[in-house]
Amino acid sequence: MLVKTLQQAKRYLRIVFGFTLLTIGVVMIVTPGPGWLIIFLGLGILAAEFVWARRLLDRFKKQGERLRASVFPPANPAD
Repeated sequence: MLVKTLQQAKRYLRIVFGFTLLTIGVVMIVTPGPGWLIIFLGLGILAAEFVWARRLLDRFKKQGERLRASVFPPANPAD
């Protein structure tokens, strides 16, 4: 029973820490600071517990890959 209680406490702390980072990141978007980095860290922590966070993080990754491909097109080895 003690092990289950400790696991639940760790889970709650992870959730609180993830939402705290997410909130701080959103605030940092309008104030000086690495807002997007903190948001991604918060989503990474929350993705271990919530499916919606995993999906949102995956969507951000796909958009980042598309943006990188448009800014830095892949080299064509045939040239």
